[in-house]
Amino acid sequence: MSTTLVLKTTSDFRQGIQAGIAIALGYMPIALTFGLLAKSTGLTVSETVLMSLIVFAGASQYISLSLLAVGTGVFEIILATFILNIRHFLMSASLNEKVENDHPFKKALYAFGVTDETFSVSSVKEGTVTTGYMFGVISISYSSWVVFSGVGHVIGASLPSTLQEAMSVALYAMFVGLLVPSMKKQKKVVILAAFAAILNSLLVLIMSVGWAIVISTLISAVLVEYCTQFLRKEGKRHV
Repeated sequence: MSTTLVLKTTSDFRQGIQAGIAIALGYMPIALTFGLLAKSTGLTVSETVLMSLIVFAGASQYISLSLLAVGTGVFEIILATFILNIRHFLMSASLNEKVENDHPFKKALYAFGVTDETFSVSSVKEGTVTTGYMFGVISISYSSWVVFSGVGHVIGASLPSTLQEAMSVALYAMFVGLLVPSMKKQKKVVILAAFAAILNSLLVLIMSVGWAIVISTLISAVLVEYCTQFLRKEGKRHV
């Protein structure tokens, strides 16, 4: 019985590895870019790798770099990344309905590795998702992100100093590249981005850059969502 259980766990883990290969390949260029930008921001290779080890959240790490570049305080950075990652609570809660029952400690371990990509792959799998499968998907994805973050930093260290300084501009280009596709799909994103930008420009005149980003993000998200829900209810009422 125990031998059968071990073989099944190994098989599930292998399936997870296979399913996570695509994610690992997709993470490679993004992690390399993160490493390059971390180098231009002033992080050491150990700090870069440590951030990927502990945080393991692409968008949050990119935002952290931009906040570090303008000298934002630690508390503001933590709060800003927390707000950005609130969606992970929803993803984890949804995934919890699909995974097999297991010890809370094991669930806590693989919950750390739940990202947009690992969630998507695991949630579309047919049937119950086993613990072994989750660890397989996450281990290869996590390894790819951490390793290539370090590789990106090492590559960045070998670039000419002028090119390293120019890489800081790529950070803002990255955010534009992430934002534009969403703006094309939903008008709400356009309104949210515009309102947040205007509000941030006003708040930065009376407070630090970090707090301006955090407060403008919160206010914009709440107001735009409230207006969306209000208009939706009004629309149903007149139908």
